[in-house]
Amino acid sequence: MAAIGRFEDILAWQKARVLTREIYGLFRNNKDFGFRDQIERASVSIMNNVAEGFERNGDKEFRNFLFIAKGSCGEVRPMLILAFDLGYIGQNDFQSLSELSIEISKMLHVFMKRLEQK
Repeated sequence: MAAIGRFEDILAWQKARVLTREIYGLFRNNKDFGFRDQIERASVSIMNNVAEGFERNGDKEFRNFLFIAKGSCGEVRPMLILAFDLGYIGQNDFQSLSELSIEISKMLHVFMKRLEQK
């Protein structure tokens, strides 16, 4: 595996950026401020923890931050379910964002395992 020079080069971070941008766009006009704040913070947490862990320059610390980012993926998904149940988003947005969140979570899991094996 080639060395990664910047956190921006990490595919999971790139996908988390897309997820965050989509969530901010979808909920921009949502008046349920508590809900909106929570799902936005959870999505931002994914990309921020990947970045912060990478910048720590230590595999053990990086794994810990990836673990936290993966947990934030787990927080986004039930929020998406609730958004769908409450009629805040439609089926297509729910499906695509849920799948993206699951994909990111799987990528983070694989990344953590690889760091563990180093």
